[in-house]
Amino acid sequence: VQLVESGGGSVQPDGSLRLFCAASGDSVKNYCMGWLRQRPGKEREAVAGIFGGETTYYADFVKGRFTVSQDVARNTMHLRMNNLQPDDTATYYCAAAEAHGSSCGDFGFWGQGTQVTVSS
Repeated sequence: VQLVESGGGSVQPDGSLRLFCAASGDSVKNYCMGWLRQRPGKEREAVAGIFGGETTYYADFVKGRFTVSQDVARNTMHLRMNNLQPDDTATYYCAAAEAHGSSCGDFGFWGQGTQVTVSS
């Protein structure tokens, strides 16, 4: 599966952005899909994920602010980000992991990343 992110940009604190991940080569429904980010000087960290179209995961630092979803018909995954703060500034990556029954493997497919900058 090939992944391409879009939707990043610059926003002021408390603003919102929506990230898109377009998949090709296979269906998103066949994978555990995730959003990860890498902040300046920090290690890459998981942000949110979705599996089976319904099961979702959120890191504690985005709960209540970010919403992950996917559109199987359009073969896309989205991340709605509200109440963005400067600490959310990062490169955001879309990733896919092969699903094994009800469990997920390691993320083996990655997009190129999209930059999100939050500043006043």
